[in-house]
Amino acid sequence: MLQKGKANCITDVEGVMVGHVTLYEKIDEENTICTGVTAILPHGENLFNKKTRAGSAVINGFGKTAGLIQVDELGLLESPIMLTNTFSVGAVLQGTLQYMMDTTKEIGDTTSTINIVVGECNDSYLNAIRHQAIKPEHAIQAIKNATGDPVEEGAVGAGKGMVCFNYKGGIGTASRVINVEKENYTVGCLVLSNFGKREEALFADFDKIKMDTPDGSIMIIIATDAPLYDRQLKRLAKRCAAGLGRTGSHIDNGSGDIAIAFSTANPYEHHVKTPMQYGNYLRDDHPVMNQLFQAVIETTEVAIINSLKNAETTEGRKGRVVEKAPF
Repeated sequence: MLQKGKANCITDVEGVMVGHVTLYEKIDEENTICTGVTAILPHGENLFNKKTRAGSAVINGFGKTAGLIQVDELGLLESPIMLTNTFSVGAVLQGTLQYMMDTTKEIGDTTSTINIVVGECNDSYLNAIRHQAIKPEHAIQAIKNATGDPVEEGAVGAGKGMVCFNYKGGIGTASRVINVEKENYTVGCLVLSNFGKREEALFADFDKIKMDTPDGSIMIIIATDAPLYDRQLKRLAKRCAAGLGRTGSHIDNGSGDIAIAFSTANPYEHHVKTPMQYGNYLRDDHPVMNQLFQAVIETTEVAIINSLKNAETTEGRKGRVVEKAPF
């Protein structure tokens, strides 16, 4: 196993920031708002003007993400990565767009439009998802709440209503440090876990229980300070599937399993007009790439387990109660 980062957290990658907004309210006997928004910022500067290299991998495409087509085409991330529930992608996109326009007046005026990235999981087992409680202002608040402190995990932010291996899931994170020729590189992972049945878990012998939950989903966000470009970052994103499989996921038919990887190295300045772009990148055939793959696999697995360890027993709609995993 590789060395853990200082806080075993995605924010161990210097500059990365995470913010949450959590909503929880019992409306009536049938309906409970149990949901939220999580924002991942690659750095604390203007994300449109200082874009980051990025790539994504769709492990199974039963999902409703926004923005991945342009990420794959151009290999750049120019907004926060936002996470929420399935029916709130539109509201979170609108709020994030408003935040970016308010802080970058040239967007859509003297320069190009912007690509907002939003991922989701279905929290309708616990959350009254049809109420669409998430509003654009919650996305803005999650971005403003973002800090580089150790990330709060479990039933918070977008993870408030998520269920993993029939226990309470949600937000989890982990990090690993690689030492190569006197250079240290950090790989961090943040997951929104919402998948699996107890009998499938490979990391614990859980009591079996029958719960009528959907197939589930997971969003996996990888951050690194290693100098990688978009094709290499897509290779990292693909390795998330191995970490997911280590926990026992079958990557079910109705599961949206999607990974996004970005590097804080070699930022892409939006307003530079010179025809040439220069940067130093790691070689694909250097042993460091295998260590980066290992770091992605380890952090994905551990982040999922941490999402369970740090969650709390939660009561949601229709009186449903999802217990904290017995770690």
